[in-house]
Amino acid sequence: MLAVKGIYENGLVRLEKELPIKEPLKVIVTFLEYPDNQVSEKLSFNNFSFLSARKKSESYKGSLSDAVIEERKSAL
Repeated sequence: MLAVKGIYENGLVRLEKELPIKEPLKVIVTFLEYPDNQVSEKLSFNNFSFLSARKKSESYKGSLSDAVIEERKSAL
């Protein structure tokens, strides 16, 4: 295993040094820092309305639970 420092910016990782590797290799990127302002706002009961959610989803003809299951399967 080899550890190399770098910077993540605009969707790209720039390594601090050039590596003499010519073929594609699998890597694991670990973020040592993560800005708190990037975390999405959590759902709270103060800003949730079951009536509003029901109205927004009344035109949906499929199974919501099946849609969630398929979405989670495709994320794997």
